Amino acid sequence: MFVFGSSLVDNGNNNFLDTKSKADYLPYGIDFPNGSSGRFTNGKNVVDLLGEQLKLPSLIPPFMDPATKGSRIVEGVNHASGSAGILDDTGSVAGNATSMNQQIKNFEEVTLPDLEAQLRCKSSESLPNYIFVIGIGGNDYVFNYFLRKTFLTVGLEHFTSYLISSLSKQLENLYNLGARKFVLTTTYPIGSSPMVNLNQPNCGPCSQALNVAAAVYNIHLKSLVEDIKLRMPGSNFVVVNTYDIVKDIIDNPNSKGFSDTTNACCEVKSAEQGGTGVSCERGGQVCADRNSHVYFDGLHPSEAVNIQIATKAYASNLGSEVYPINVKQLAEL
Repeated sequence: MFVFGSSLVDNGNNNFLDTKSKADYLPYGIDFPNGSSGRFTNGKNVVDLLGEQLKLPSLIPPFMDPATKGSRIVEGVNHASGSAGILDDTGSVAGNATSMNQQIKNFEEVTLPDLEAQLRCKSSESLPNYIFVIGIGGNDYVFNYFLRKTFLTVGLEHFTSYLISSLSKQLENLYNLGARKFVLTTTYPIGSSPMVNLNQPNCGPCSQALNVAAAVYNIHLKSLVEDIKLRMPGSNFVVVNTYDIVKDIIDNPNSKGFSDTTNACCEVKSAEQGGTGVSCERGGQVCADRNSHVYFDGLHPSEAVNIQIATKAYASNLGSEVYPINVKQLAEL
């Protein structure tokens, strides 16, 4: 498995970067076997759990870790970077994130030559056997379109079309390098996250605008997959509808085992309090029952939610959750 994207799938790359977007301190990782690892949740993230479903022998190592080389890369490498976006400038608000374009460049220039040396075959022969997970897009709205007030001059449809066109080129680049099996996640209902109410208290339209943007992106993403397959013969895609999966939990929490859908489990300071509205305070307070919280910090779901997403991504037969097939079926192709 090779992984690209933002903090929802970052396994620790930002530990090695000069950025404010970090999760290498408690209470992040409070339920992770090795403690804080740079994962933006209390335990495992979606790609860890998907790897378990696929019976991968170990966790996928982060690209930025100097130890990620040689035999350690044979099962895959995680290139994702917290606060990164499809657009190159999205992550700059938090510092030095690795953009999607740079992640693909790192994959091409560093990971692939190492992989070829390890497997003693061309990457075009080996890569069709790997699953490429791409979890990105939300930051382009939160930290670019809205935060920078791009929406004042650029319409939502126009911005989204530009995003999808950029992502399309990125997917084609990976395809040209040899990738054939893709798992794409939709954007979460970002307007429902604690961050929005922390930074913009009682602003219903703020929450609504973010969720509308996410929904528009997700419609475009599904159309892209239908369209791009014609340009990428032999490719196969799974779109994991994380938006609907998370929204279903928020709308029907009790039936899924959750009781708190609105508050961060860890202590988060708003922008007005000198925080970001996203990150857990270092060594700050943390809720006792993490499994009952939808959100661990101001933006990222708890491990309990990640388990729901990964389980559905792997085995669901509902078209509203995975489209057009699930990850188990993709792996068997």
